[in-house]
Amino acid sequence: MREPDVRRGTPVHFTFDGNPVDAYAGESVAAALLAAGYRTLRESPNEHAPRGAFCWMGLCQECTVEVNGVRMPACRTECADGLIVRKGTIA
Repeated sequence: MREPDVRRGTPVHFTFDGNPVDAYAGESVAAALLAAGYRTLRESPNEHAPRGAFCWMGLCQECTVEVNGVRMPACRTECADGLIVRKGTIA
């Protein structure tokens, strides 16, 4: 049996640490970054170890990034045209 066609949202574009990222409206920033090949979304505060998406539900805060100057979980942030996303910091 054939799977139904996948329907993606409207193409959108944003930047991650100054690099262009192609995405689709409706998908999370975390999913778009993973698809674009980014695995590290922030570094841990003490050891500076790489951190990325872990729970994909917004509970663990491992994927925290800065979106237009505001810290947000990448897995709970919807892609939109013109977002400025930077690696996250945890104070």
